[in-house]
Amino acid sequence: MTDGQAASRRIDELARREMDRSRAPALSMAITDRERIVHLATYGYAELESRTPLGPEHLFEFGSIGKSFTAIVLLQLAGEGVVDLHAPVSAYLPWFEVRSEFAPINLHHLLTHTAGITRGTDFPADPRYEVWALRETCASTPPGQRFHYSNVGYKALGLVIERVTGKSYAEVVRERILEPLGMTATEPAITHATRARLARGYAPRYDDRPWCPEHGYAPATWLETNTADGCIAATPAELAAYLRMLMNGGRAPAATILDADAYRAMTAPYIDTRTASAGGDRYGYGLAVRYDGERLVSIGHGGGMVGYYALVQADLDAGFGIVTMTTGQLNQERIATYTLAALSAAARGDELPELPELPDRLKVDCAADLAGTYHGDGSSLSLEARGDQLFLINGGGAAALEPREAGASLVHDPEFDRFLLRVERDDEGAVMALHHGERSWYAAGRQRPAAEPPEEWRAYTGHYRSHNPWQSNFRIILRGNRLLLAGASGWEEPLLPIGPATFRVESEDTPETISFDTLVDGEAWRAVYSGAPYYRFFTP
Repeated sequence: MTDGQAASRRIDELARREMDRSRAPALSMAITDRERIVHLATYGYAELESRTPLGPEHLFEFGSIGKSFTAIVLLQLAGEGVVDLHAPVSAYLPWFEVRSEFAPINLHHLLTHTAGITRGTDFPADPRYEVWALRETCASTPPGQRFHYSNVGYKALGLVIERVTGKSYAEVVRERILEPLGMTATEPAITHATRARLARGYAPRYDDRPWCPEHGYAPATWLETNTADGCIAATPAELAAYLRMLMNGGRAPAATILDADAYRAMTAPYIDTRTASAGGDRYGYGLAVRYDGERLVSIGHGGGMVGYYALVQADLDAGFGIVTMTTGQLNQERIATYTLAALSAAARGDELPELPELPDRLKVDCAADLAGTYHGDGSSLSLEARGDQLFLINGGGAAALEPREAGASLVHDPEFDRFLLRVERDDEGAVMALHHGERSWYAAGRQRPAAEPPEEWRAYTGHYRSHNPWQSNFRIILRGNRLLLAGASGWEEPLLPIGPATFRVESEDTPETISFDTLVDGEAWRAVYSGAPYYRFFTP
């Protein structure tokens, strides 16, 4: 057995372990060097209900990886003198407008997510209205200053492409990228005509609480899309051909997609970010990039659609890249990181790295430090450490805690499954309190904040929902004297008042806002989250 074959066997083993761990319906993977596919594998089912095996011919939607396709088209058009990447967006879309006290937003700012505009919520099905509606939002920072990921910014770029070419975004991508690369199976827009060739998308069975594998999956909402922030579907093998082109500096055997100057522009480290998808800690044009001094060493991007998740990542030093596509919540980054390390070691003739240990889902660091009884208003809550695991003692039963993020855990108890249990510590690291939704329990000697929230804030609390499958619902909770936006997956962001019934989400320098209106019987019946309407719902 060659080192490459041994590496492939270990990669397969890791992929199957991740599939078992997450109970993901499907995983498809292609690994490439700079010349060809070196490993292609599929796992699971294209459709769970019929038990149709997943094959290499099945398409997957790959979401935001498509942003790099948009960037390539614009770089090509810039090289032809059709567009100027440093010209205002309004030079190409005269109706484009954002409320701003800063300099105009240009194409470069949208490409690098530095325009200071909202993330976008996909509240209309078509991109035109969502881009037009930016006029009802405010830029929060000067263009070029701060990274804030924006899907709606890339939707605007797609409209620019359509305006200057006179063709649809899908036509342009097919002509300029897919056909030259021989990506004949790839679809540049998701339509009903595409549906029969796709692996079926799956989403967590419950959309209103943090997910865990035991919940399982349900068929995801089907939708059509043609937006330039991510509307392409491909097989892993064909997306690997695209990745090879990027690994080769914009060139393919039969075509040059980007010349040297355009490739340097695409992969330049324009802005620092720790929130870009896998592949780097700086952002170029539609790509996350990592540099070692002046040398570009890796590129990549992640992508998500309704029911689909994908990742591309390439180690440019080792000369290997990986594409993973899945319909489950598995850890693609762990597979990609190990794969690139194993193939690099095999190419050097070094000993292969051991498979990574899959973390114990229930292991809690410093479990004993959190054990004890905490007291709130008329109730108490006890945590009990058992080795390196922690259990919530509730009504005589014991529910395990599963760490999800720093200071927050999922409690495996139906009474606690809508929110994560959060630990609050003081400046010295001592535990002050536990928080779950609007409830709080305090350690001995610790007291809740004395300040009371404004009375009108109580009208805003509750569960809000829309029929938007991207972010279908959230909750507004009042914890002590703080108003919080709580996402269904468990994240929480503070709401900072900026006007009557209007709040900034997370911090003072982000463009995301939420406002409340239609107050009836002491309750707000509507919340508008960065332009998207949500409505008070009947479930808690």
